[in-house]
Amino acid sequence: MQRFKDFIPHLVVFVLFIIASLVYFSPVMQGKEIFQSDIVQYTGMAKQQNDFRKATGEETYWTDAAFGGMPTYQLGAKYPHNYIKKLDLTLRFLPRPADYLFLYFMGIYILLLILRVDYKLAFLGALAFGFSTYLIIILGVGHNAKAHAIAYMPLVLSGIILTFRGKYLSGFLLTTVAMALELVANHFQMTYYLLLLVIVLGIAYFIDAYKNKMIPQFFKAIVVMLFGVLLALGLNATNIMATKEYTDASTRGKSELTINPDGSPKVYSEGLDYEYITEYSYGIAESFNLFIPRFMGGGSSEPFPEEAEAIEELLRLGATPQEASQFLSQVPMYWGDQTYVGAPAYIGAVVIFLAVLALFLIKGRLRWWIVGGFMLSLFLSWGKNFSFLTEFFINYIPLYNKFRAVSSIQVIIELVLPIIGMVGLHQFFNKGERSEEKKKALLWTTGILGGISIVFILFKSALFDFASPYDSYFMDELGFPFIDAVRRDRMSLFTTDSIRSFVFVLLASGVLWFYLKEKASKNLAIGIFAILIVVDLVSVDRRYVNNDNFVSAMQVKQPFQKNNADIQILKDDDHFRVYEINSPFNSGRASYFHNALGGYHAAKPGRIQDLDNFYLSKGDIGILNMMNVKYIIGQAENGSSVAQINPYANGNAWFVENVMIANNANEEIQLLDSLNTRETAIIHIDFKNKLPLKETKRDSLASIELVDYAPNHLEYESESKSDQLALFSEVYYANGWNAYINGKQVEYIRANYTLRALAVPSGIHKIEFKFEPQVIKTGSMISFSSSILFLLIIGGGLFLNFRKKEPTAL
Repeated sequence: MQRFKDFIPHLVVFVLFIIASLVYFSPVMQGKEIFQSDIVQYTGMAKQQNDFRKATGEETYWTDAAFGGMPTYQLGAKYPHNYIKKLDLTLRFLPRPADYLFLYFMGIYILLLILRVDYKLAFLGALAFGFSTYLIIILGVGHNAKAHAIAYMPLVLSGIILTFRGKYLSGFLLTTVAMALELVANHFQMTYYLLLLVIVLGIAYFIDAYKNKMIPQFFKAIVVMLFGVLLALGLNATNIMATKEYTDASTRGKSELTINPDGSPKVYSEGLDYEYITEYSYGIAESFNLFIPRFMGGGSSEPFPEEAEAIEELLRLGATPQEASQFLSQVPMYWGDQTYVGAPAYIGAVVIFLAVLALFLIKGRLRWWIVGGFMLSLFLSWGKNFSFLTEFFINYIPLYNKFRAVSSIQVIIELVLPIIGMVGLHQFFNKGERSEEKKKALLWTTGILGGISIVFILFKSALFDFASPYDSYFMDELGFPFIDAVRRDRMSLFTTDSIRSFVFVLLASGVLWFYLKEKASKNLAIGIFAILIVVDLVSVDRRYVNNDNFVSAMQVKQPFQKNNADIQILKDDDHFRVYEINSPFNSGRASYFHNALGGYHAAKPGRIQDLDNFYLSKGDIGILNMMNVKYIIGQAENGSSVAQINPYANGNAWFVENVMIANNANEEIQLLDSLNTRETAIIHIDFKNKLPLKETKRDSLASIELVDYAPNHLEYESESKSDQLALFSEVYYANGWNAYINGKQVEYIRANYTLRALAVPSGIHKIEFKFEPQVIKTGSMISFSSSILFLLIIGGGLFLNFRKKEPTAL
């Protein structure tokens, strides 16, 4: 009975988290759904596989709707025996995106409880973490996998800390489940950043173990955790193995090319290009927007104030109010150096205040792993602005060069500051701590943060010029007076938010001062802090993600509408591809309706990207021909979409008369220049011995045609009087695609850098290509075995625990 009473507060908190999640995203209770730009593109990319699953009840694992064909491993594929995914779906019982906000709350609440923080403060910390502006923003734009992975980070830390405390069984179970859930989120960049934090945490615990002569216990905990992580990997084996397999063939993998499209030597890199990795590098000064939301103007699309001086200047130049407003929508209030910023990564003035206060009160390993994680995350987020550290990590730290947008590592900051802030507040409320120490810490914190705010308010014009890299463009068009007005507007916004943060610092300080003077109880102080944190964060969050982001469910499920070009193309029942000239490699629209050569994905098929770099981006029609692009979608003069027929498309399959051998990948792609792909094939020297033994002869009556089609199974019929080399307008992907002639498996090769080719003997034959990825079979077996093993461990642990509690016979 007592245990149930002890559980009631947590049950109340659980309900409050549900309410808070649904209230923030209240339109979901009206059946509306959030319109997320990235998810719109994903919907287009995944439509074919989803339609296939709905029609057949089976999984295709290959889509022909994007990039000429690619595996669906990173497009929401469903795998056999993926039981941890079922658990994940159970935990995400709320409508999206309220489900992710709920996971934010619950994950860090559990972590703070494990850190022995009072449940009321754990609730407070959950609000601080869950409403952190960056975590809300990523839900607004559709970075669901990222949010998903971040939400499970605190649970992983909880399992690790339990294990280090010597709670080996519970620590192992929580670490295994939490790590498995973290991996099922399928955002390995966030998981990698979590690993960096765990390493910092591990170093702090190792130093502490060394000082206290507890090295054996430390390594015992490490072994327990490693076993848990291995089991978590096993539970996610199919996804991990399939992702690794595809990554090697994607833009994230190693390219065989050693030249650029212009013929110049290519700087070799195992991963992504340095400029690509560091494109979104946080500015050093810009980091103050963790404390002051619009320190650098907010987001790239930040609206100007209604009484903006820039509007007055435009009106003076003769613009109408409507024209002025429309023009200003193109002028960035953001004046930092990043290419695009959706919103500032604001953590909250109150949360920053509590985190700084905690540094004066907390001693020991928690302080050092939090500070270490914070500093590492901050420095790495600066990217090219802190180049020596960034270059070191790119060149020497394994896997770091596989990820872009280095600024996103600040999720670690958003995680650790609420943690140390709540632990510090717990210490502040601890009656055992000396009141004088608390008073000193409070004064120092108020002085530091208040002082920073005052310096910015008073000396802003001396410290900053409020100039954007894009100002020169508008200055050339409208002159300096207009840009000067824009900069004054930016300064005004800066001042407003600096004062705002200063006020929140004073309010937070005042609450704790009244507590020290015994004019406010602990519960009252916590209640006021809850109000301050919610008002502070949510008022900023709502600037960027609010009810306006929600639309009808139908609009989300069917985000693209057919235009005239689509209607024309869909009347054609043949099998072919479509190429959309406008942003072909940055849109999932064409994939929603057609088999597209383009698409939208962070890890595009590497060889297709190479073709784009060398030829497609330059308008090379020959590549479109060999990829069987029958329709090209462009724009008419009136702006409407129009479909142009490409009469030169090679078709689904054809026999070639000539073969040219390429000695390396560079030659293989360069020989495609001006090549008649209908008559000649480029074959890499590695496949030379798999060409037809006899020289192919011209056979004017020879034919090969596609007779049956599914994304994962293509069937052709061929007829010829002599041996032929057939080319297929399908992407070469050896890890899964198998070729059959008359039901017997045969080898096929790569041609024209990207396509499949097959030696076809004379006569009449049935040719099939089936996508039968072994990685799915192997991974599923590992997942199933890991699930059984985990259940046995749980059962064994429960049995041993029960035996320990049995009364001893007298």
